[in-house]
Amino acid sequence: MTWNEKMSVGVAELDQDHKKLVTMLNQLFDAINSGHGKESLNKILDEMIAYAATHFAHEEKFFAQTGYPETAAHKQEHEKFKRQALEVQQKCKNGANGTLSLEVMNFLKNWLVNHIQGVDKKYGPYLNSKGIH
Repeated sequence: MTWNEKMSVGVAELDQDHKKLVTMLNQLFDAINSGHGKESLNKILDEMIAYAATHFAHEEKFFAQTGYPETAAHKQEHEKFKRQALEVQQKCKNGANGTLSLEVMNFLKNWLVNHIQGVDKKYGPYLNSKGIH
């Protein structure tokens, strides 16, 4: 997956977070393609889940500072991701296989793209209007 400007939300700190998540996703893809998916999956997934929580905290900090009107709905999206990611993580810990590695990668990629280009794109102009770039 390649980062591109269409994915930018217009807030430097949050774009950096998103770029790091894309990099982690690419690491997972590389591990799967090189036949090391099973060994790498749990470690990379743990790191991605932890980093996603950090990123969500960054977003929510900006929402609180600016009174972002979509905060509640956006937080629900974060909670939904956390639940789904923990379910996937548990499947992996119970014995990931190559098919599951691809399933995990596709879940993460789809979520990342849809979340950034969907709900995250909504807050960019609002935060920018409040002086956050």
